[in-house]
Amino acid sequence: MRQVLPKPTDRVPLGGSGLRVSPLCLGMTADPETVIAAWEHGINFFFLTADLHWPLYDGLRKGLARLFEGNRARRDEAVVAVVSYLDNPLFGALQFNEVIAEVPGLERVDVIVAGAVASDTGFQSRLVSMASARQSRLHGARAIAASFHQRRLALLSDYYGLLDASFVRYNAAHPGARSDLFPYLRPARPCPVFNFKSVMAHVTREQFDALKLPAGYWRPEAGDYYRFVLTRPEIDGVLCAPQSPAELRELVAALERGGVTREEEEYMMWLSGLTQAPVLT
Repeated sequence: MRQVLPKPTDRVPLGGSGLRVSPLCLGMTADPETVIAAWEHGINFFFLTADLHWPLYDGLRKGLARLFEGNRARRDEAVVAVVSYLDNPLFGALQFNEVIAEVPGLERVDVIVAGAVASDTGFQSRLVSMASARQSRLHGARAIAASFHQRRLALLSDYYGLLDASFVRYNAAHPGARSDLFPYLRPARPCPVFNFKSVMAHVTREQFDALKLPAGYWRPEAGDYYRFVLTRPEIDGVLCAPQSPAELRELVAALERGGVTREEEEYMMWLSGLTQAPVLT
């Protein structure tokens, strides 16, 4: 268990790509100014979509355009991942060209991500396409990654070194990775593991009040759920989605408080179990 959590200014190597990214990867945000604030805090890793959820990434696209405008940030200092959820053709030029064309100054995709990998067959075909894309530097890509809905496939990817980064789901309402993934990851793995859906277990004020718990019970804030995830040393970073510069500052401040204790970890899972029905693994 970690006591000192990763900082936005830390850097994590992405496999053998030569790319080094912050442990906080900025994804969906409504406010373009959040992108500027993230950069100023040391975050250099950004996550866009090539198809599904396109409208939800409008703020991030606009923020990146502002970031690259007038060389506020040099393009080589930022790492932009773009995810596609399509199986066939996963890496058709149109998807990624649309992203590049939509963001002035983007110029290329640094990391190509296969989204929502859920089956062996689908993953095998997508992996072949990704490896080819990396070798040919399709759209400028230097690294490949995948977000997994099957943690077994994430484990196989780690064991065989198939990717430069993996994205998995682990949170207080979905703690299954503690038993079927974390114990089996290689200690010195070259492929970092990033988490997504970290605040999926967030208990809102309304949910908490409806429980009518005795006085003194703790209601964790959004930042505490990121702390919950990053307390695990097997998690190298998180995909985060603060919706404003203020929320980003709150997240950074939360991480500075350090990891959660084992008692807090168990409590957060218990609390999520009361409000998330059913609790999934």
